[in-house]
Amino acid sequence: MWSGPRTVSTALMRSFGNRPDTVVTDEPLYAFYLARTGISHPGVDEILASQPNDWREVLDDLTSAPLPAGKSVYYGKHMTHHLLPEVDRAALAPLRHAYLIRDPAELLASYAKVRSRPALADLGIVQQAEIFDAYPGPVVDSRDLLEDPEGLLRALCAALGIPFTEAMLSWPPGPRDSDGVWGPYWYDSVRRSTGFVPVPAAGPAGLDPALEPLLDECLPYYEKLRKTKIFIPNVGG
Repeated sequence: MWSGPRTVSTALMRSFGNRPDTVVTDEPLYAFYLARTGISHPGVDEILASQPNDWREVLDDLTSAPLPAGKSVYYGKHMTHHLLPEVDRAALAPLRHAYLIRDPAELLASYAKVRSRPALADLGIVQQAEIFDAYPGPVVDSRDLLEDPEGLLRALCAALGIPFTEAMLSWPPGPRDSDGVWGPYWYDSVRRSTGFVPVPAAGPAGLDPALEPLLDECLPYYEKLRKTKIFIPNVGG
């Protein structure tokens, strides 16, 4: 599942992680991304020590490691901006790919609360469209997911060829062993959650005018994926 930041990606990982037949992995390319870029994130030393720093090792594990006993689905939560140009896109071919998108106006308004002047590269939206071109797959709009979790998840499971289970609709609160070591820095809200939280009917009240040029850059990539998103009755547009 490929997404950018400030989506409901961790909640969606919780949803799949609550399936009895599924094992989840949390941003397995994060350490590689930090090692190559030198960017300092909270808990960077812990992250670098917790995962392989070589993308080849990561993708070999994702595509060839056996599933644990009793598991038949391997769900990977990926951030699109972690897929740096040096990663051979052909190595992704053995995997099934799906995409989680968010209206960039909402995304930017949320992201700006953490970083006031984000850049296009921070959002991963260009990379998401690039991966989609190479490996088309089902597209989930995060607002649609929050408005009708069951309807959207049923449709997503059908698109992926796996059975839907009501276990995906709720989960116990608290951390998971599958959470990345960065969980204490970023996962407070999802650790308190027990399911998908409804969103207000309207979008954000407004966007900082300084971010409007960036919004204009984002929109073509978002609209490209949005045109193919999973549609369910009476939800989204």
